[in-house]
Amino acid sequence: QVQLVESGGGLVQAGDSLRLSCAGSGRSFSTYVMGWFRQAPGKEREFVASISRSNGNTYYADSVKGRCTISRDNVVNTVYLQMNSLKPEDTAVYFCAAQYNPSPWGTRISTENADWGQGTQVTVSS
Repeated sequence: QVQLVESGGGLVQAGDSLRLSCAGSGRSFSTYVMGWFRQAPGKEREFVASISRSNGNTYYADSVKGRCTISRDNVVNTVYLQMNSLKPEDTAVYFCAAQYNPSPWGTRISTENADWGQGTQVTVSS
């Protein structure tokens, strides 16, 4: 199991950028697929992006493709989500997720089996 702490959320205007960070504990961080999910008020949690253990493969939801970039630094046990051209519909609590994967190239995260952070609020005003 890995403990996750998100940071970097805030209140921004439409068109602005934000970079979210998620710090993970434990020496096994590099064995986990890492991802970001979000949950808007009254809606279900939805997938945003994920990145493989090796940092080579990434996968994005269509709603953020071209505007967001996920990356990770296994030396400092941190995964990032750079969000550009933010829209009001991006407003949500953003959660970091981690799931062990024996493959260095897999990007899939099962919400039922992942470890989760506490979330960070992102609010985009129009």
